[in-house]
Amino acid sequence: MYLKNRKAIVTGGPTREWIDPVRFISNPSSGKMGAALADECSRRARDTVFIHGPIEPSLISMAPYRCVAVETTADMLAAVSRELEENAVLIMAAAPADYSPVTRANRKIKKSGKKMSLELARTPDILKVVAAMKKEGRISELFVVGFAAETNDIEEYALKKLAEKNLDMICLNDVSRKDAGFGTDTNILTIFARDGMRKELPLVSKQEAAARIVDEIDARLPRFLISC
Repeated sequence: MYLKNRKAIVTGGPTREWIDPVRFISNPSSGKMGAALADECSRRARDTVFIHGPIEPSLISMAPYRCVAVETTADMLAAVSRELEENAVLIMAAAPADYSPVTRANRKIKKSGKKMSLELARTPDILKVVAAMKKEGRISELFVVGFAAETNDIEEYALKKLAEKNLDMICLNDVSRKDAGFGTDTNILTIFARDGMRKELPLVSKQEAAARIVDEIDARLPRFLISC
């Protein structure tokens, strides 16, 4: 209901941080959850854009919304920053790589010896950058949803992320499970909101999970954004 006059910015899939021309650092994210969320938002929002890392093209081959392909975490941050606007909704369902090689070799690194050391540097934390933009007043009215893909102490980490990154909502999933998280068609989620809401989603398709997440977003927009 309240999304109909708003822009939805959804991210999905992994990013790649290149070591040399044939090797990269990444993760098993398929982008299915992000695509399902973009599909759901496109049915409700004024405008939807899906910013995605390398994913299976069939996921978005018939997408009725704009898609922006990126590769690195820095690329994703730049794309998200370009799309932000007042009273938008940002759903960060992507799994961007947290570290990148300090230097990228121009040629394939040949095997030499039994060990190789690789120096890594932190990639930009997209949600932290967005939180800083809000704090500095560069954008004020923005509803931000994060995802926490965890393997241990999962609720503790999700709640910490919700607070530290000044999120309005976070969706927690245990990626150590075979039926939820990376690469699956189903998910099991716990949704936490800044207003104290906690909702458990049992094993459902990612399409159903997306619908339930967007329901919770839409229900909170009148309280968290001014121009509803």
